[in-house]
Amino acid sequence: MPLILLLATAPVRADIAPLRPTGAESQAGPLGASAAVALGAVEGVTEFLPVSSTGHLIVVSSALGLEREEPLHDAKGRALWLKPPSAKHPAGVPLTLKNAADAFTVIIQFGAIAAVALLYWRQLVAMLNGLLGRDAAGRRLLANVLVAFVPAAAVGLLAHGFIEEKLFSIPAVIAAQVAGALLMWWAERHTARAASPGKLTPMAEASGASLNLAQAAGIGALQCLALWPGTSRSMTAIVGGRLAGLGPRAAAEFSFLLGFVTLTAATAFKSYSSGAGMIAAFGWPHILLGCAVATVTAALSVRFLVNWLVRYGLMLFVWYRIAFAALLGGLLATGFFK
Repeated sequence: MPLILLLATAPVRADIAPLRPTGAESQAGPLGASAAVALGAVEGVTEFLPVSSTGHLIVVSSALGLEREEPLHDAKGRALWLKPPSAKHPAGVPLTLKNAADAFTVIIQFGAIAAVALLYWRQLVAMLNGLLGRDAAGRRLLANVLVAFVPAAAVGLLAHGFIEEKLFSIPAVIAAQVAGALLMWWAERHTARAASPGKLTPMAEASGASLNLAQAAGIGALQCLALWPGTSRSMTAIVGGRLAGLGPRAAAEFSFLLGFVTLTAATAFKSYSSGAGMIAAFGWPHILLGCAVATVTAALSVRFLVNWLVRYGLMLFVWYRIAFAALLGGLLATGFFK
């Protein structure tokens, strides 16, 4: 799958018009339709699988040539700004293709959010009813999701500048892929021993509402590792749920609900901070196209993951991550990533 993923992006480079300082591109010029489809498909397929959507999107963005740092201009030649000139930034911070593409890969997470809303609307309604005092189980589930959300949200807000500057790179993704594989391998062995005959935990067939707040906080603490691109938010949530005693289905479904909250917050924040510049650079049509593709592929990916985990566990993704890391290492050594 990694090789197919990378090779499939090669012809899309033609969709990316060369940047001109005078701004001769059309509003959607720097990002073609096939590039938007490729990014949307990668986001949807990988967002809920324990393989890291961020890591894959960094790789695909690099393969598509979306890492360039030239300032972008609109069709009339006017500079586009990530941060307009102000008292805090007298010279302003120009919008580049790289940070516009980074914003795009976050904002198309709206597609993954929509997929969870469509597939798990009953649980979301139960959580809403719990908030209104109408559903005790929904209230417990909501409390657990929010407690698990807080640690990574707090660390992410404090460290997002450092993370984007230091960790958004191919070598960082390679290291995170290997580290995540080792964590999943260890968790798979640990939970297999716990689930051996006569050792089934009381929560093996429970749901996310059955977690206590300490267990939810433990999952949240593990989520902080997912701030390292290439680690996987889904992976840390599933591993945390399994270590807390949840069965494969319940752990996966809790990760989806936690992802719904996490992705909504991250996407809203990125939309507020960088959305206007990204829209000016890429135009609405390609953004909506990427979101639509992400919705469909994320829904299919969620269904696949639940069925696979129930039958076979996490080992497929352990070997996938190792193979992907090896492929990236080989490509990096040959100079594929500029």
